Amino acid sequence: MSVTDKMQKAWEVIRANLRRDCGARMFDAWLRPIALNGFDSATGTLLLNLPSKFMADWVQNHHADRLALAWRAHAPEVKEIRIGVGPAAPLTAAIVQIPAPEAHQERDQRGPAKCAYSVALEPRYRFENFVVGKANEVAFNAAKTLAAADNVAFNPLFLHGGTGRGKTHLLHAIGHEFHRLRPRAKIIYMSAEKFMVEFVAALRSNETLQFKQQLRSADLLMIDDVQFIAGKESTQEEFFHTMNEIISAGRRLVISSDRAPQDLDGIEPRILSRLSWGLVADINAADLELRLSIIHKKLEALPDVKVPDDVIGFLARRISSNVRELEGALNRIAAYSVMQNRPINIDFVAEVLANILRANQRRVSIDEIQTKVSEHYRIRKAEMTSARRAREVARPRQVAMYLSKQLTPRSLPEIGRRFGGRDHTTVIHAVRQIEKLRAQDSELDNDIRLLTRQLEG
Repeated sequence: MSVTDKMQKAWEVIRANLRRDCGARMFDAWLRPIALNGFDSATGTLLLNLPSKFMADWVQNHHADRLALAWRAHAPEVKEIRIGVGPAAPLTAAIVQIPAPEAHQERDQRGPAKCAYSVALEPRYRFENFVVGKANEVAFNAAKTLAAADNVAFNPLFLHGGTGRGKTHLLHAIGHEFHRLRPRAKIIYMSAEKFMVEFVAALRSNETLQFKQQLRSADLLMIDDVQFIAGKESTQEEFFHTMNEIISAGRRLVISSDRAPQDLDGIEPRILSRLSWGLVADINAADLELRLSIIHKKLEALPDVKVPDDVIGFLARRISSNVRELEGALNRIAAYSVMQNRPINIDFVAEVLANILRANQRRVSIDEIQTKVSEHYRIRKAEMTSARRAREVARPRQVAMYLSKQLTPRSLPEIGRRFGGRDHTTVIHAVRQIEKLRAQDSELDNDIRLLTRQLEG
């Protein structure tokens, strides 16, 4: 194998790993355009290109170390990386490009047929690669049914869960399976942010009709991270009519978010009603059993990496925030083990993953606090941000504000914003009130002690 072929193969693997570790949005914006521009075997210098100086400088400042580490792990002869300006890379095997069928293509007067919305799917994100456990089995089964069945009893499918729990994996898996069974179907996958940007662009260029026709003619429309259209009235108007058109035409709609429909702030009630109309499937945080299964599944793809059972158990127990971080930790261990020629044991892992392990020791979010307090007092989570002042709602809300101040590093103004845009003085009052009541009310004090233990794990 020539050096060029080896570098190209290594780059394909590195690209796939970068997309998984950095997330699709970051990868698509900054890392996908990187192109190989040559390798000097005498000096071990690899040249990478980006289409603008701004992008080259940004990647140099934010990802140079990550790129260097990845290259040394997959091609040890690479001693130095230089990032310059040049043509962007074409789409490679890091994604699967599924074009719209010919019936939906437009013909440009200047050239051949073009497709406004071909869909780029990650080839590894398929149903057979998704590890199923109690935390995600409902979402998995619903996704598979919607992709494969001729007729489904629910539409749309709404997937929600925190960062790194597998929502994007399931969306891509739906796209792959739907395309496999219906190769001529039109599939559109886009983030809600892209939906908003393209809609605004269509408004400015007087091309809203084309925009509407493209989206509403999809046989399968998938919108990721719908929470990003919160507060965008004109975008929500178009999104509402697009949803109605897709559903009424019997086509399939899949939407994801970081929270349940009733907990989405700044989204019109009529949209929330449609989102709840079909099947709402939660993807919960992976439990220990599922995290162990994910590690073993990941190691199947790394046959040369030998990880002892005690290290696997250590990782599953200590990295519990999200699956993406767990997979990234495994990649880092594998890379450092190869680079430093050291065996993988608990001492080595603790050294390599010191920052990650420290961050996972105690990282409670305001969202988790609101969820736990709502469940404890048996109120809807949406009441945490509502304007209601009834005692059965106000007291739990004050408890949640108090715990947010005690268990997170967030500032008072930020806590106030997360509780329906309240002023920081409201948070101060809540904290002082709960501190005062804890000294007088043993039942409330016990509630807060119990909630604190549950949140800190």
